[in-house]
Amino acid sequence: MKEKLKELTKDTAVYGISTILSRFLTFILVPFYSQYLIPAEYGIVSTVYAYIAFLNILYLYGMDSAYLKFASLKDELNPKEVFSNGFLFVLSTSIILSVIILSFRSSINYAIEIPEQFSIITIYTTLILFFDALSVIPFAYLRITRKAKKFALLKTLNIVLTVTLNIILIAGYRKGIEAIFFSNLAASIFTILTLSKEVFQNLNLKFDSEILKRMLRFGIPYLPAGLASMVIQVIDRPILQKLTNESVVGVYQMNYRLGIFMMLFVSMFQYAWQPFFLSNAKEKNAKEIFSKVMTYFILAGSLILVLLSIFIDDIVKIEIFGRNFINSNYWDGLPIVPVVLFGYLFNGIYVNLTAGIFIEEKTKYIPYITGFGALANVVANFILIPVYGMMGAAFATLISYFVMALGLYFAARKFYKIDYEYYKITKIFISLGVTAIVFYYFSPMSLLLKTGLLIFFIALLIIFGIINPNEIKSLKNLFRRKAITK
Repeated sequence: MKEKLKELTKDTAVYGISTILSRFLTFILVPFYSQYLIPAEYGIVSTVYAYIAFLNILYLYGMDSAYLKFASLKDELNPKEVFSNGFLFVLSTSIILSVIILSFRSSINYAIEIPEQFSIITIYTTLILFFDALSVIPFAYLRITRKAKKFALLKTLNIVLTVTLNIILIAGYRKGIEAIFFSNLAASIFTILTLSKEVFQNLNLKFDSEILKRMLRFGIPYLPAGLASMVIQVIDRPILQKLTNESVVGVYQMNYRLGIFMMLFVSMFQYAWQPFFLSNAKEKNAKEIFSKVMTYFILAGSLILVLLSIFIDDIVKIEIFGRNFINSNYWDGLPIVPVVLFGYLFNGIYVNLTAGIFIEEKTKYIPYITGFGALANVVANFILIPVYGMMGAAFATLISYFVMALGLYFAARKFYKIDYEYYKITKIFISLGVTAIVFYYFSPMSLLLKTGLLIFFIALLIIFGIINPNEIKSLKNLFRRKAITK
């Protein structure tokens, strides 16, 4: 058992580090784009990638999850037949979808307001979707055969190639936004070529209708849940485009990306959290530990939220080689950053709350909760954007993550009730609220006053007893007791 848990932890670490590294490398492009693209151009890029995110779900319709499920049934099914059926069917449907998109690309360009001079983007986008779809089941094969290092390496190389080509083509050859999609396409083709060994090793040109039916029955239900999740993540861009213009979308997306620091924190926590709560669910003091984890997660997230919110305008104005970290064309969107960070904090609370649902195997509630969050997001966007512009879109995202966290909290309590430290959590949020009021009332602030405000926030946490030596000692004793009971 211990060896199995070690394997899980090791693989999780590899996947986690590679994902975080990939996201960080992608983030490097944010200040780069701000120097070479005007907001309207970046708005087009943001809108198209929002549609790509939706179409990725349609291109796969849960077949990656279906493959993982049935390839693991080695005593019942031949893994190579499962691979072949999944890969060949995805290949077939991807060809059909791609032909449809390319046949109607002029109408699609008009519908999503792509200027005529950028019409080639639709071709690049279609090919990106096609090659990315082909690589998903081979990547799933690497996961199920525990080739985590190769998985992580290929994912990282994909991002490195994308970033490198972007910099060369945009900065060196001044190719504009078409270079962004060309770079992505080149990386996608490179990835499927490097996965060709896995494809040819497992492929035979034969459909098994029974295997395929089982895979489709298992995979297709993932489609609505995946679309709902994607709605929460990207629907604000196309709605914002329709209700405002491409320049607003570009400024919004540039500043939204600055929330990556909280997103990385949540991602790091998520990769560590799931194996942790699953491996400790049967401990006598498991719920007590999980309660403490929630408190300390919110505490750490709040510190990140306050730190970045206070100093974000100073960060973006840092000069590197004579240029600001983020070009001044995008500074109008900085007020959305604290809202985005707060939204990611609630996303982390949602991740924390998944423990009870997973432990009690009640994951069937997840699509309903995600769907309700998506609905809240769409409604909030249409209500708030006409009044508050891009700030309304940011609040819509915050609302959706809050709704999801609240919904999962009540669902999980039915099956796995954890008595969280509500009194302490309330104190943390009160400290956040007081700090926010002071910050916005006295803004703009000097660097010295901002530093003082950060110290003020930490002082509030100490006064409220959230941060104190006894609390840290108590946490250590809690984990020590867990270790002794093993």
